Amino acid sequence: MTRILHSETHFTASNTVRDIVIGMADGLTVPFALAAGLSGAVQNSRLIVVGGLAEIAAGSIAMGLGGYLAARGDAEHYEQERAREEREIKEIPQEEMAEVSRVFQNYGLTAHQSTPIVEALSHHPKAWVDFMMRFELGLEEPDPRRAITSAATIACSYIAGGLIPLMPYILLSNVSKGLVFSAVVTLIALTAFGYVKGRYTGIHALRSALQTSVIGGLAAGAAFLLAKAIA
Repeated sequence: MTRILHSETHFTASNTVRDIVIGMADGLTVPFALAAGLSGAVQNSRLIVVGGLAEIAAGSIAMGLGGYLAARGDAEHYEQERAREEREIKEIPQEEMAEVSRVFQNYGLTAHQSTPIVEALSHHPKAWVDFMMRFELGLEEPDPRRAITSAATIACSYIAGGLIPLMPYILLSNVSKGLVFSAVVTLIALTAFGYVKGRYTGIHALRSALQTSVIGGLAAGAAFLLAKAIA
């Protein structure tokens, strides 16, 4: 009888991908919209480049700081909830055991079937708290380096994305040509980025690519028309 080997592959870098998506999506869209808006108001490519670089610097810092604070908030929330669970299994162990039993019953076990499991788990406080954190509260222990890593990933992704729409203005002195090349290059980058994002996050890749490019195009178009109207 032939034995079929089963190999499971799961995507485990969801946090990193999420940070790249956040940074790259805004990095491509916001500087692109800013450069397009300035192109509708001024005819000085150097001014557009300086404004774009300033926005990238400010945006990457702001986005990175936001990622850092969000990750720190998650870590602090986890620590507070874990301390509360550790306190409760000492002060009200019977109620906590009843909560464990209810968790198992939600998975289809009867109270009688779950009793020996609950009893065994109650003799291992750390495992008991781990169980409550994951299955009662739905919380996973965050990586202690998560805040710094998240901030750096988002900021670097923002910078990488933001330089793409600015590059044509850096290479070309003509603002009109720079706008055209910037639009083409950025929309291609947005489409490719959306496609890759869809593949990694499980969303339909082509739909993700279309959504990303349409949103970026609309943002840039609105900024250009508004600046043109005001100027």
